[in-house]
Amino acid sequence: MKREEMAETEILEPYQLSFSDLLLSSRNRSQWISKNVMDALGPTGPGLLCITGVLGSAFLRRKLLPMARKLALLDPDKRKLILMEHHLGSDVPLKNPERDVSSFAMQLNYERTTYKSSLGKLWFDEAGSKLDLQEDDDDAFTNLGGAFKELGFCMRELGLSIARLCDREIGGGLLEESLLDSCTAKGRLIHYHSAADKYALRESQRRNQSGNRVSSKRRVQNAAEQELNRRNGAGLSGSHFNLWQQWHYDYGIFTVLTDPMFLSPYSYQEFSLMSSHSYLQIYHPSKNKFYMVKTPQDSFLVQIGESADILSKGKLRSTLHCVCKPEKLDHVSRETFVVFLHPKWSQTFSVSEYTMEHLRSDEVVPRPDLQNIVPPLSSRLRDGMTFAEFSRETTKQYYGGNGLQSNR
Repeated sequence: MKREEMAETEILEPYQLSFSDLLLSSRNRSQWISKNVMDALGPTGPGLLCITGVLGSAFLRRKLLPMARKLALLDPDKRKLILMEHHLGSDVPLKNPERDVSSFAMQLNYERTTYKSSLGKLWFDEAGSKLDLQEDDDDAFTNLGGAFKELGFCMRELGLSIARLCDREIGGGLLEESLLDSCTAKGRLIHYHSAADKYALRESQRRNQSGNRVSSKRRVQNAAEQELNRRNGAGLSGSHFNLWQQWHYDYGIFTVLTDPMFLSPYSYQEFSLMSSHSYLQIYHPSKNKFYMVKTPQDSFLVQIGESADILSKGKLRSTLHCVCKPEKLDHVSRETFVVFLHPKWSQTFSVSEYTMEHLRSDEVVPRPDLQNIVPPLSSRLRDGMTFAEFSRETTKQYYGGNGLQSNR
């Protein structure tokens, strides 16, 4: 997207559903709350909403999200050991120093028979006594796996509660049932690289090849300083505008995200000038507009995926979106944690001619460049297709190859 197009993009503040109202709706079936949720997630809405006021989430967000950047900038051998210790994998080529994104993933497995909603409980206290996360570099990853699971299962249950609410409005109970039957969700801790981070990785690779090793922390500081000096000296300020993540639809049922954290290049402290802008951009079909999404701090964003659109027969709307790089702030990195909720792999999609015509009617995007990037849903979906087949075909059309996804 060009800079002038970015300047014209309007701000969207999604409907905010408080955690206490979500609990109230679960107990009393509040019609007012349910209507607002369906307005946000239904065919005339943007396909996303915010959940605010989840107890304890602010503490865990502050502790977990900076780990994404620390992992991304670690010596590869050390990172491999840490990921193995905490049962994490990656679905991006971490050996590539030019990568824009580092992603650290885990399957959040559970048994349907033991599922009990713990919404309303305090998963972890604000003082952090349960997790006891440390600030020292040597102990930075002590509770990585525990924190990952703690926040991941909390976010999964938020998604299940939204599914339950939508099912009451749609009828049939299909969404919650599909999520429970899958017995797994996928969590990803994601670091979106700043220009300084990419420079640090290039320098690290060069030094390692020459046998000159520098501490990770010092390497990042040196690289940040050199990259900013280079840009300033060349009269550059990161004035170009491009994307961290290309336009796409998520193909599961729900995607639950923390609001992102932006880090300065000199430390692991939050960069305070972002004003709650997520730099998530969406296309809103019923308004025929592009929006930049603004989220409250420490909130969770729930976004509709294509499987929800299919299973609800269009009563929920999937969200076309991308992740933008902040203009003139390309020295700042972006951190987030995402949980993807999807049906079981053997879930079959029943698609009538009416449903397919409805899905085709939503595929008109006013920008030709997006039509070349985003494969139409109708080209990836057929009646009787399983979710596994749908995900494979979707991945294939987006990225090529055999369409196989990472299991971790």
